[in-house]
Amino acid sequence: MAISNIFSAGGVVMIPLLCFSVLALALIVERIKFWLKINNHQTDVVRDVLNLYRRNNVVGAIDKLRKNADLPIARMFIAALELEEPTPEEFRLALESEAQAEIPLLKRFQNIFDTIISLSPLLGLLGTVLGLIASFSSLNLGDVGGSQTANVTGGISEALVSTAAGLVVAISTLIFANTFRGMYQRQMALIQEYGGELELLYRRRYERGNKNYASTR
Repeated sequence: MAISNIFSAGGVVMIPLLCFSVLALALIVERIKFWLKINNHQTDVVRDVLNLYRRNNVVGAIDKLRKNADLPIARMFIAALELEEPTPEEFRLALESEAQAEIPLLKRFQNIFDTIISLSPLLGLLGTVLGLIASFSSLNLGDVGGSQTANVTGGISEALVSTAAGLVVAISTLIFANTFRGMYQRQMALIQEYGGELELLYRRRYERGNKNYASTR
């Protein structure tokens, strides 16, 4: 069966299903580019920044972060490192608040994916029901076993096309949505790990500064 025939057999619900599939594809491509950029550069950038900070090269660390400000964790580090002489508690709060601010970007489009996953099978089922209604409405009870019965059988098989289409859209979107959800969870774990390491380095730096100040008095 040609694609045009499949589309026409599915009925009117194929229009929103087509819109859902195009929308899901566009958002999936955007999310793939987003996560590839993070996974390809984030680890190296964070390691360089932490090494610079360990060597007390704060200016170099901030400059490295600004060059990679398109990464969520880089923006989180900048928010904390650009504070003027914060206490360890203020430093931690800056990291945590910026991490919370990055969550909507990391979970972007998740609600749209969930909507497509939920509605696509329902639209497919609706198309099947409408197709069955149209098929049986054309059946003449006095012609059972005749040519009209054959037409009804063909109409039922065509009506099931919309259900199949809805399931295909939902399942395909679900696979990618779960993949992106797993990447988000992994990213949050890395944010906590790297943020905790930077916080520990700052706390040590802060305590050394206080000890040196006390020893000069």
